[in-house]
Amino acid sequence: MTNSIAEIEDADFLLVAGANTTEAHPVLALRMKKALRRGARLAVVDPRRIWLADHADWHLQLRPGTDVWLFNAMANGAIDEDLVDQRYLDTHTEGFEAVREVVAAYTPERAADATGVDATTIREVARAYATTPRAGIYYTLGITEHVCGVDTVWTLSNLALMTGHVGIPAAGVNPLRGQNNVQGANDMGNNPVYLPGYQDIDDPDARAAFGRAWGRTVPSAPGMRLDEMMA
Repeated sequence: MTNSIAEIEDADFLLVAGANTTEAHPVLALRMKKALRRGARLAVVDPRRIWLADHADWHLQLRPGTDVWLFNAMANGAIDEDLVDQRYLDTHTEGFEAVREVVAAYTPERAADATGVDATTIREVARAYATTPRAGIYYTLGITEHVCGVDTVWTLSNLALMTGHVGIPAAGVNPLRGQNNVQGANDMGNNPVYLPGYQDIDDPDARAAFGRAWGRTVPSAPGMRLDEMMA
């Protein structure tokens, strides 16, 4: 996450994509509810009608797997209405013209055919997001477990950067971990690739330090991920 969990309740716009927050992250969802009670606007991007959708200003009930279409169309809408933050782009980013060229083909009208979300709604949400300074994006496995997950994260990052929403309190791009305590387990080294604290298993000094602490020889090769075990 580019921003802290505590900042969620200070957001004025929440874009929640592929995240059934009240079910999967109930404590974090309390902060979203506080933001809504304070008057924040909410856009839910999810094929399902989750609890948050009943309290959202917009529920973009897209066809599964069309996330890239939707978010590129939002970027297209922001560019079309001249809502990009050019000063931020010039100061903090590079390669925007390449993004502009790509998203030119993703008009909200074409995206409506692909996603099932009408073009007017896509433009409204893009406008609201781009013009609200404290606007945060929150997503989880509903985005990242798709075959297009990496591409979707890129599109969300592009959208946040072109509108100047990274480095702003209560804004940013905020992936939420999929299961309870996953982050802590990784921090502690319950991971096939890293030692605790994300120290590189290829580092002989790190291996030696943990070997002394554990009284064991630490293997020099990383372990296997689940997909590698199955293969």
